[in-house]
Amino acid sequence: MIMIADKEKVRDLIPQKFPFVMVDNLLNYSEEFVLSNLTVTKDNIFYDNSNFNESGIIENMAQTVALHTGYQFFLKKMPAPTGYIGSIKNVVINRLPELKETLETSVKIIQEFMGVTLVEIEVKINNELIAHGQMKTVLAS
Repeated sequence: MIMIADKEKVRDLIPQKFPFVMVDNLLNYSEEFVLSNLTVTKDNIFYDNSNFNESGIIENMAQTVALHTGYQFFLKKMPAPTGYIGSIKNVVINRLPELKETLETSVKIIQEFMGVTLVEIEVKINNELIAHGQMKTVLAS
């Protein structure tokens, strides 16, 4: 099991920078899987004084995919690449996270080919599934 609980090191693995970082820790990594977490704070740009909004959940999903790719590149001693969301499919958000709740986002790699990655994503809070869907990401060339 791979775990990085240092926010600064995690931020080096993704192309996004403060205040747009939506992952706190890398909890587990393999070639086919990654697990991250994010605790909702008042200063998060997607927190609106009552909830962490839908855009924040989707960005957390995308950045967890980016974290997987960034860690792959880190292992190769290369900088984290920039990527884009190619498509979002079948996303269901059951509820919005509240202040101080911690999202655990798991990504299962379905297919990876020539810089295009297709994934299944689940977001949970205390084992409650709050969101899920599919995403396709594309590395910038």
